[in-house]
Amino acid sequence: MKENLEKIKVEGLESINNAKDLNEIENLRKSLMGKKSKLSEILKSMGTLPSDEKKAIGILTTEIKTLFEDQLKEKEEQLIASMSVLDEPIDLSIPGKKVSEGALHPITQMRYDLNEAFLSLGFEIYSEDDISSEKYAFDNLNFAKDHPARQSMDTYWIEGTEEKEGAERICLRPHLTGGSVRYLLKHGAPARFVYPGGAFRNETTDARHERAFYQYEALIVDKNISFSSGMVMIQTILEKVFGRKINTRMREGFFPFTEPGYEIDMECLVCGGKGCKVCNHNGWIEVMPGGVIHPNVLKSAGLDPEEWTGFYINIGLDRLVMMRYGVDDVRLFHSADLRFLKQFK
Repeated sequence: MKENLEKIKVEGLESINNAKDLNEIENLRKSLMGKKSKLSEILKSMGTLPSDEKKAIGILTTEIKTLFEDQLKEKEEQLIASMSVLDEPIDLSIPGKKVSEGALHPITQMRYDLNEAFLSLGFEIYSEDDISSEKYAFDNLNFAKDHPARQSMDTYWIEGTEEKEGAERICLRPHLTGGSVRYLLKHGAPARFVYPGGAFRNETTDARHERAFYQYEALIVDKNISFSSGMVMIQTILEKVFGRKINTRMREGFFPFTEPGYEIDMECLVCGGKGCKVCNHNGWIEVMPGGVIHPNVLKSAGLDPEEWTGFYINIGLDRLVMMRYGVDDVRLFHSADLRFLKQFK
């Protein structure tokens, strides 16, 4: 029996020394010390040994098993060190370098804050793809066939999608509002939900505009929704985001999917209402259009406008972040400049 154990020891150490990768080390652990290993078989057969041999064989077997464990661990560390892409192997005994802690992008953080605010008001969080179609981006939202927004000067159309007869055009999502019809067709009414996401428009960039930007849309659909309900929702969200009462104003605005529609402005927090390039020097900045959902949109969603009504708001997420931190150029958020982004840790 001792001769067998010595042979197992020699062969095992040789196998460990010749191991070339971590997978081989793991396989050796199983073959040398697993339930089906030769060591385990010897331990199982010890009941047949004379009593004076049991102790000696047990001690020797344990010593070999411990030796295998130590050698496997040492070999594993050697292999890990040799896997370095550096010119020299890694010394695992050297203390590691402190890694700087990351942080959420300020727009992502604002989205999370809004999610929390709306969830506390009983809203559902909804999302959809960045690719939309002419039907959902325009037709269902009461846009006229000749509306300028349908033109390539405003919308990014994906080439080739209209080549087949009867096929509808596909585009990058120019706004989030088409998601409202998708949601209502699937879930029906009553409903209260928000849907954050990216939007894409072919427009000239400046301190307040980007070609790719983020919106945060909210919609309530129910019976007898009052205009004041929408205003309370707007004030509640702004106070939640900024931690204090925010001065707002509403102006008449036309949007095909609302009737009536409004432009909702807040006092510019970059200049405190005095006027700057962000607010076009008038002290106010448009942060969200809104209004009562148009009857034709309700019809597109399979709802009777005589029975149901609703209220939209569409928050310009990038601009809201500008107001929170006093940033005077929206393009900085999409620049990937770490010198700028590290300020928000």
